[in-house]
Amino acid sequence: MSVFFNSYYKDLVPYTPGEQPQGREYIKLNTNESPFPPAPAVIEAVNAKEAELLRLYSDPTLMPLKKALAERYDVSPENVFVCNGSDEALNFGFMSWGEDGIRFADITYGFYKVFTALHHIREEIIPLAEDFSIRPEDYMDAGCAVIIANPNAPTGQTISLADIAAICESNREHAVMIDEAYVDFGGQSAIPLTKKYKNLLVVQTFSKSRSLAGARVGYAIGDEALIADLETIKYSTNPYNVNRISMAAAIAAVKSADYYRKNCRTIMKNREYTTEELRKLGFTCADSSANFVFAAHPEKDGGELYRQLKENGILVRHFEGGRIGQYNRITIGTAEQMETFISTVSRLL
Repeated sequence: MSVFFNSYYKDLVPYTPGEQPQGREYIKLNTNESPFPPAPAVIEAVNAKEAELLRLYSDPTLMPLKKALAERYDVSPENVFVCNGSDEALNFGFMSWGEDGIRFADITYGFYKVFTALHHIREEIIPLAEDFSIRPEDYMDAGCAVIIANPNAPTGQTISLADIAAICESNREHAVMIDEAYVDFGGQSAIPLTKKYKNLLVVQTFSKSRSLAGARVGYAIGDEALIADLETIKYSTNPYNVNRISMAAAIAAVKSADYYRKNCRTIMKNREYTTEELRKLGFTCADSSANFVFAAHPEKDGGELYRQLKENGILVRHFEGGRIGQYNRITIGTAEQMETFISTVSRLL
């Protein structure tokens, strides 16, 4: 850190992304990417003509993609915000509605703590239950904004739409953000509730179920006034936040829903296989509705297992210390990848 660094940020601890190793081939089960390529229509959309147009700025309104998403979810384009990965929508949400603080779980997406520190927002951190489930009552009458990852990360567990509705009802004076990065793998989206609750923002991404992690496109759906707040922050920071090729790819992805639904079903099948096999080996696994499994073994140190798997060419995500120090998060890949993973774990045990 330089002597010129703004003292306002001196205590900031940045988010640590999952490993993206170079120079060696790994079975990558650490960053929740899809094991499947984008839909054929997406590959076709990312073409030479679009590349030639990179000399021009992208459309700051992103209206073609907003219209495609609005049609997909039966809302108006004014209810859609498009962003550079869902993290951007979350960041803007913290900036927009965090004045009275933000409440979230102690074990959840790590970026939430970074955003509160970055913007000097008061955080109210609520411990998950012993089984890592979210207790909806902990988020009633919060007196501040609320954010819940549903399914949660890294546990993969969910809360019901009835619980989300009750949380919105009890927090009418504050925004409620539901982070649905993994909803397509067995969760239930709260987007229909945005028509009833003006304080609800639902955030999704193209990175996971739609195989576009490298394109960096996300979106949020909510009341027109909430979307206007996000647009204000966007136009005050980076009006051209999504590039032309990424928008073309995302539009094609929205129109290829059947392809991605099939891939999600395959991943869910592979998840069930992986969970069952891990439990046979003695692991404790949280019930997951995401494209990963959160697992710990009573006789095997989580950090040691992570390191041994890496030595054997398999990457998983290990979280140091605290209540989850013995756990590893395992992204679900192809059937072949998961069979290799299980056989390797079995041998290491």
